[in-house]
Amino acid sequence: MSRPSRIVVVGASAAGLTAAEALRRDGFTGSLTLVGAERREPYDRPPLSKQILLGRWAPDRVTLRRHEGRVALGADWRLGVAATALDTGARELALSDGGVLPYDGLVIATGVVPRRLPSGHELGGVHVLRTLDDALALREGLRAARSVVVVGAGFLGTEVAAVARRLGLDVTLVDPLPAPLIDRLGDRVARLLAGLHAGHGVRLRPGTRVTGLTGHDGQVTGVDLDGGAHVPADLVLVAVGSAPATGWLTGSGLDVEDGVKCDHRCRAAPGVVAAGDVASWWHPRFGRLRLEHRLNATEQGTAAARTLLGGETPFAPVPYFWTDQYDVKIQVHGVTGGDARFRVVAGDPATGRFAGLYGRDGHVIGAMTWNLPRQARELRRHVAERTPWRQAPAARAHSRTSPAQAQNR
Repeated sequence: MSRPSRIVVVGASAAGLTAAEALRRDGFTGSLTLVGAERREPYDRPPLSKQILLGRWAPDRVTLRRHEGRVALGADWRLGVAATALDTGARELALSDGGVLPYDGLVIATGVVPRRLPSGHELGGVHVLRTLDDALALREGLRAARSVVVVGAGFLGTEVAAVARRLGLDVTLVDPLPAPLIDRLGDRVARLLAGLHAGHGVRLRPGTRVTGLTGHDGQVTGVDLDGGAHVPADLVLVAVGSAPATGWLTGSGLDVEDGVKCDHRCRAAPGVVAAGDVASWWHPRFGRLRLEHRLNATEQGTAAARTLLGGETPFAPVPYFWTDQYDVKIQVHGVTGGDARFRVVAGDPATGRFAGLYGRDGHVIGAMTWNLPRQARELRRHVAERTPWRQAPAARAHSRTSPAQAQNR
């Protein structure tokens, strides 16, 4: 396969920027263009729901590369311009400014867009959080608010709920599932997370769906729930998940049912690779995955770039994510939640410091730590090596472990 001479990267965030840098680092000297729908320079997203919302960081602190680094890349930056269509046959990319970019190689790294409620987003005080501008608007809203409803108890919703409580606001967290992040952390850890939020004063409404938002004079006043309940609020964050940003790929011939469908080397079509939140790829061990995690964005950006330059190595990382809420850091390696078994192997949940393993089909598939960061690397090894469940560290006996918890081991 001949090496491309003209590469276009669509998406100028972590995955796209990393892919561009990896291309140069691996010897690509041809034409390189970065297309980004936002006018801002590439920036980091995890701090948006934490340091930026709390006001601890100035907006420019999340910028990923300073001016010198961007110049050194030797790229044509097209910021504030969105991709609108792709012709994989002609190998041409249409842009929102009317331009057309020909390419030999294409990296798709357009990320995701927030899902929204069926109605109510036109009201003042109703927010989503994806971009830096979203975060700054939400920060200003939180400064003026007294009561907040967070719709959705995933990573984003729980992190923002924690920030709002730290700011002294009245917070209600609504989600149709029985506990925060139960689909990602499993029942036992999710219920501990629920207890963490309740202990900090968050009103939890698990197993509850939002039926509508109410407003007065164009400003949100509350949230209607199924069963007829109403929760007053002068600010609402809608954090009900995200959808891959693939609308511009309609008619391209690419499979975009749940992100850009790729093979085990991040390849979606001849001359086309995908990376980051938008990419759905075949993991040699875990099957088809699409991960909305920061570390995956950079790792996959590098892997996709190497594939575009002729590399044949499968992209098979140990998935990793973390979340910071109040004084708790949760770190997770591998695949967790669902029907996986779980057992505590270090520390004690009653003390607020513990670690555990997840198992399925007789092997360790995941590991998590709750304020035990030093255990994370050791437990990750069991995930990477597919340690048999019977040979993994044994469950710890704790005097405060309930019979129901012991059974969950």
